[in-house]
Amino acid sequence: MKVLTWNVQWFCGLDGIVDVARVIRHARTMADFDVLCLQEVAINYPRLDGNASQDQPQQVRDLLPGFDVFFGAAVDELAPDSRSRQRFGNLIATRLPVAQVHHYALPYPADTTPGGVRSMPRICVTATVLTRFGPVRFMTTHLEFYSPAMRMAQAHELLRLHAQGCALAAHPPLADDTGSPFQSKPHTAHCILTGDFNFEPESDEYALLQAATPGAARLLDAWKLARPGERHAPTFRLHDRRYGPEPITCDFLFVSDSLAPRVKSIHVDLETGASDHQPVLMTLA
Repeated sequence: MKVLTWNVQWFCGLDGIVDVARVIRHARTMADFDVLCLQEVAINYPRLDGNASQDQPQQVRDLLPGFDVFFGAAVDELAPDSRSRQRFGNLIATRLPVAQVHHYALPYPADTTPGGVRSMPRICVTATVLTRFGPVRFMTTHLEFYSPAMRMAQAHELLRLHAQGCALAAHPPLADDTGSPFQSKPHTAHCILTGDFNFEPESDEYALLQAATPGAARLLDAWKLARPGERHAPTFRLHDRRYGPEPITCDFLFVSDSLAPRVKSIHVDLETGASDHQPVLMTLA
């Protein structure tokens, strides 16, 4: 199974051109992926660089026939013209059967820094996908960039959501075959958490997400599983230094320890400029 995660910056390349087809085309050259997790997907934001006025989730659907596409808006707001809505968030696209989908709003606590800090709401889009080795809970997210306090609160919530999923797998609700919304659903401790976390491998948030939690499968950095002892490849500020002087790694795939033996390889495309982030591809055996 091949999983690709990419912060696509509303599909705006380093040339300033917004082109959804270019990003999807490049992703498909990297791999015949089964699951695609994208962050920073926009609907109706014409004032973003390059003009993101399109319905980008719908464009992804049109470009990936045979895939189901699930978009979750972290931001859903009235446009400045007061005549339309704008949405911004993450999506999961997969050609595998999807048993259930959840959209979890992440904490958005006030940051009391004098003068204020730029911020926006954040979300975790979750899809339980049926694979050859059982249900796997995919979670994709994009954490706060400017506020460390918000980002840490969001990391704690991701860990809580993962623990909740594991607890439901260990203690499932009462079996129900009525065909109603109470009908039985697959719950699983198998988890793949992807996205742009806006923290680095040396950060407290990175350590937190991999901490042992009672009753939950431990989350592990897939890079370290596939390439032990090797320094993380940079995923941000590699070709564009507007947000800092040096390249960093902030895009990760974490897998539950139950999936760790299946992690076969992980690769970062260091060449593409179709976004200001680099895509990351993981293969599970």
